[in-house]
Formats: sequence, C-alpha cells, structure tokens
Amino acid sequence: MLFKKTKKVQTMEEKLNTLRAGVLGSNDGILTVVGVLFSVGAATTNHFTIFIAGLSDLIACAFSMAAGEYASVSTQKDTEKAVVTNEQTLIGTNYEHQLQHVTSYYQDKGVTPETAAAIAQELMKQSPLQTVVNVKHNIHLGHYVNPWFAALASLFSAGLGGCLPLLAITFLPTSYQWPGTIMAVVLSVALTGYMSAKLGRGFIKKAIIRNVIIGIITMFIHYYVGILI
Repeated sequence: MLFKKTKKVQTMEEKLNTLRAGVLGSNDGILTVVGVLFSVGAATTNHFTIFIAGLSDLIACAFSMAAGEYASVSTQKDTEKAVVTNEQTLIGTNYEHQLQHVTSYYQDKGVTPETAAAIAQELMKQSPLQTVVNVKHNIHLGHYVNPWFAALASLFSAGLGGCLPLLAITFLPTSYQWPGTIMAVVLSVALTGYMSAKLGRGFIKKAIIRNVIIGIITMFIHYYVGILI
C-alpha cells in the first residue's frame, strides 16, 4: 500500500518566531548601517567611500544577525527537545503524577473535577507525551523552532533594512543627500516599529514613535562622531 507523505505545517508559534527574527534583523540592519553612513558621511563627501563603508557594514551586519539568531534559536530547540525527553521519562516512571498534572490543568481552566479527570484520562490514553508537553510547556510535539528559518529571515531582513538609507546617501544629489537619507531612515524605522507592534499586538503609535526617536538619536550621535574624527 502506498502512503502519501503529508507536508509538515508550521505552527503559529514557529511562524511568529521567524517573523520576529525578520523584524529585529531589519531594525538592526537599518540602525547599524545608518551609524556607519553618518559617521563616514560626516567625515568625507566621497560617495564611493561612503558606499563601500556602508555596503561592507551592511553585509557584516546581515551575517552577524543571522549567526546570532541561528545560535539563539538552536539553543531554544535543544532545550525543547531536552524537555520532551525528560517528560517521556517521567511518564514511564511516574505516570499518575503526570495524569494529575493534566487533570489540574483543566480544572484551572474552569472544568469540573470529574470532567477534568475524564478529559485527562482520555488524552493520556491516546497521546500521553503530546498531552503532557503541551499542557506543561506549551510545546507541540514534533514542532520545534527552526534555527535556519530564523537565521535566513534575519539575514535577508537585515540586508534589506539597510539598503534604503545606503542607496539614499550614496545616489541622491549632494543637495538632497542628508535630508533624503534622514527621511529614508525615518520611514524605515517607522515601518519596522509598525510591524513589531502588529506582531506583538502592542501599541502601534508608541512603537513607531520609539523607533523614530531611536533612529534620530542614532543619526545624531554618529554624525557628530564623524565630524569630531
């Protein structure tokens, strides 16, 4: 008999983790590149020098963010797997305690003790490990965060995030170079603030204002560092 291989579907948590890495990567890419652009741009008017400095920093930032995300998410994945292994051992050595934990979970949800006990027994009979790790740790068995997804999301978003200010300061005419670059930075950080707020279900206005203020401070500091040097 031929069995059709089912495609593994990402859980919402896995998708959110990838999106989170992308948003953070974009924000870091913008601010890191802006720091270099404003420092170098304040020290020299040579467009080629500014472009090379910004491009070098953009590439370094993108790969640095990707490596950091890969290491961080890999650790999280290893931790989740260790938790699952530990719970599997506990089911074999102390089944009643695990059953009681599941029962208490449903009682805390407002289910009557009798119904909670019945639900727990049925679930533990069908899929004990899945039930325990989901109830105790909110882990979906077989669905672990993917470090490669997070790393790639961070890599590309950091690269794209820094592109707009890099292109603005490099190719805009001298008379529009600084105003255009400042506008590019403000728009970029405002967009990442909006996306982070939507992703985290936070206050959109606060997130945008916070990101814009941070972006302006970053430009200000690095511009004057470039002048002093």
